[in-house]
This record gives sequence, structure tokens and C-alpha cells, in this order.
Amino acid sequence: VDLDSRSPELGLKLGDMLVLQQLIEAGGDPRAPRHVLYYLYFDAEGAAHAAGDEATEGGFEVDVRAPDASGQWAVVCERHDYVLDPETVRDNSDFFDAIAARHAGEYDGWEASVN
Repeated sequence: VDLDSRSPELGLKLGDMLVLQQLIEAGGDPRAPRHVLYYLYFDAEGAAHAAGDEATEGGFEVDVRAPDASGQWAVVCERHDYVLDPETVRDNSDFFDAIAARHAGEYDGWEASVN
């Protein structure tokens, strides 16, 4: 199953739809504001900081984390009080995919609080 394939109706990636489904099944209303985290990974420190700068310019709070056992730099981007309508989910997925591509990294998805 290709989690990057998109639904023809909403243009959402399958992976994004699965996260939304899990949120709803846990009792969350995607139309209610919530805390959302996005994850990116990079092999080089400079790339991680450059990606973090782009995310900050996009309105996200950013935490660039030194490599752990994986050897990769993590960039954790977050927003509070965020509504997860399909357009926002699609736009953010595209935004982080593009950042990862520009800096030779990987966008590894997102998670959201239930309440």
C-alpha cells in the first residue's frame, strides 16, 4: 500500500487520511482546534536548520534535535489550536514534502492531540 497515493475526492494522501481516521476513532473532532506535530529528518545539521527556518517562516514553532541512535537530525514542527480540515492537511503535507525535498531530507508525517 502506497501511503503517498492520493484520494481522488479530497486530494489527501492515504497516510494523512489514516491519521485523520485514527483521530476520529479516538473521539476527536478534526474541526476542533488542537495541537499538531510534524516530523522531518535530515542527515546534515545545516539542512535540518535550513528546513527549520523555512517551517518557522511558515508559522510553525520548530525544535531542531541533534541525532540520536538513528544518526539523523530531527526537525519537529508544531502548531497549537490548529483545525485539521482536508485543505489544511493537504497543504501542510505538500509544504513539508517540499521542504524535505529541497534539503535532501524526509518528511515522516504528523500527529495530533485528540482534544
